[in-house]
Amino acid sequence: MQVEDKEINGFLIDEFNQHKLDVGKTQGTCPLCSHDRKPKNQKLKCSSYDWERGLGTCHNCNTTYQLHTYKRKGASEREYVRPSFSTKTHETPSSKVIEWFKSRGITQATLTDLNVSEGPEFMPQTGKTENTIKFNYFIGNQLINIKYRDGAKNFKLYKGAEKVFYNINSIVGHTTCVIVEGEIDVLSLHEAGIRNVISVPNGATLNHNNLDYLDNCIDYFEDKEKIILAVDADEPGTMLRQEFIRRLGAENCYLVDFNDCKDANEYLIKYGGKELANAIHSAIQVPLENVTTLKNVENDLKDFVKNGFKPGFQVGLKNFDEVFSTYTGQFITVTGIPSSGKSDFVDQMVVGYNKMYGWKTAFASPENAPIYLHAHKLMRKTWGDMPSPGDIGSGKWKEVSDHVNDNYYFIDMDKYSLESILRKGAELVKRKGIKCLVIDPYNKVRDTNAVSDDVNRYTMDYLAKIEQFCKKYDVLTFIVAHPTKMYKGQDGRMEEPTMYNIKGGGEWYDASYHGLLVHRDYEAKTTKVKVLKVKFQNLGENGAEAHFTWERRSGSFVPQVNVLDENKDDSSLPWE
Repeated sequence: MQVEDKEINGFLIDEFNQHKLDVGKTQGTCPLCSHDRKPKNQKLKCSSYDWERGLGTCHNCNTTYQLHTYKRKGASEREYVRPSFSTKTHETPSSKVIEWFKSRGITQATLTDLNVSEGPEFMPQTGKTENTIKFNYFIGNQLINIKYRDGAKNFKLYKGAEKVFYNINSIVGHTTCVIVEGEIDVLSLHEAGIRNVISVPNGATLNHNNLDYLDNCIDYFEDKEKIILAVDADEPGTMLRQEFIRRLGAENCYLVDFNDCKDANEYLIKYGGKELANAIHSAIQVPLENVTTLKNVENDLKDFVKNGFKPGFQVGLKNFDEVFSTYTGQFITVTGIPSSGKSDFVDQMVVGYNKMYGWKTAFASPENAPIYLHAHKLMRKTWGDMPSPGDIGSGKWKEVSDHVNDNYYFIDMDKYSLESILRKGAELVKRKGIKCLVIDPYNKVRDTNAVSDDVNRYTMDYLAKIEQFCKKYDVLTFIVAHPTKMYKGQDGRMEEPTMYNIKGGGEWYDASYHGLLVHRDYEAKTTKVKVLKVKFQNLGENGAEAHFTWERRSGSFVPQVNVLDENKDDSSLPWE
């Protein structure tokens, strides 16, 4: 048979036939266990070779292994520090370390397989150099990062190194993989014979799960048909699991029940490797979309019974947060007369969500061009000041520019359409983890697949497609919509528009979850944000207002208590 020696399923082969097996043969000895068997059994053909997939399976030790090593798939978007691997700093684990792992159910052979080492390292938690266990993160044959653990259970990653999944090489060629929450859980599953398992590098946190390691490794999941999530059963682990489901797709994800155990290692110690493997193989698929049972929402129900209604997500502006909050999976319509600051206040909101919750945003903003000026606005709001020529290249410039680069994405197309924007938005959910999408303005992003020319039907179908996108990907979407009808009052001032002034009229009010008016008072030199609609009572107050002055250097909206204070410098507003 002809064997592919260059590429398998999009992965370039680095070392072909790493175990020096009989190329083309479908059966043979196992490189993992045959040499440890009794002399009379060492030449038995206990292993099957699948050269097309690049995998071998041993029927004696019940293990699947890779026939080749592979080069990295995808590339880093940024330059990172690369740690070096040397025998001076990465020693073979001592007997004391081996005994500790043995107490956790993990053998020396597993430590060798996964390149676990030990050595001295300065630990900031203790302020001195400690002897540490080193979990070495490889992609292909290159060392990418190191996780250090000292005897007091302090951890750190290699400073400036790229964050990737631990043991990422192990899932190449497999259509199934397991994701766990710690390196020791990887070792535990490896011990149980499950080798296609990876770990997040920095555990789970309650409010901020920065999945930049998923961004850096997303290409490794393109061929995965089954992704088993075996993370911790606590609240941070549950939130991490939900974010993986959102990014990788509910249709691909399966959940593990560790019963009375916190994680895979505790399960290994209590029940043994065979039962741990059975728990993984018994993973159940994420519940069907659009079908909900009480058990699916029981934790939310219990929280409601205990604590009642709670506000939704807020932007960090006190006066605005008092009158408006939101959930994800919804969309907000933002309107106002021209030059009122609609786009700029939306920028303020997404920067606030980023500071409060770490949310990333994608902008489809044909009018907010050129892009470098939009990026400049976001830098100022993030920086809290106006960067000067002298700031270019400074540490602060690099910190802020890297943050904006990693958290805000600009969808730049020759011709915008609703279908293309939502398709790109879905891709950015998967590849970058965006949580917000901004469509600005609505009339420049047309629904080219509309089935009706009737304006009301067109509007309802347009908003229904956005709602479907929001719910499927748990994204908050902003739609900036200009009013088409504007009138002057008896005093000569332009009247404040409502959602009924947008083309499509009442459909906007009926279909939108929330509506906001951004209105500039030129005489008072303030900007008012008015809640035109809020879907649920606990999220805000219909008709309520929040007033702001605009801070020129940072471009930020500053809450104002006295809206009649005319002494504020509000010159050179960015939308003039």
